[in-house]
Amino acid sequence: MSKIIGIDLGTTNSCVAIMDGGSVKIIENSEGDRTTPSIIAYPKDSEEVLVGQPAKRQAVTNPENTLYAIKRLIGRRFDEDAVQKDINLVPYKIVKADNGDAWVEVKG
Repeated sequence: MSKIIGIDLGTTNSCVAIMDGGSVKIIENSEGDRTTPSIIAYPKDSEEVLVGQPAKRQAVTNPENTLYAIKRLIGRRFDEDAVQKDINLVPYKIVKADNGDAWVEVKG
């Protein structure tokens, strides 16, 4: 039997596991944790992309380029009430795509 990978994309944390035969193994991230904060950051003066704890650690100094709770926007239209409410709650920029979807803009 081949290996199967599963990704749990959570609003707060995410997790990756593999199933090999009948057993499941949670994959640890580079910091040795079994879950990773669902946060991604784009530092202002760098092409680097930070994920998880490194992104979370710099969120206070770079809020407009640090994305979290993005799962809430998946499949949403920009004009929906929930998206309009989120626009006023998050420091990053939620924009209307050409097709009407809710997208996020960073380093704009």
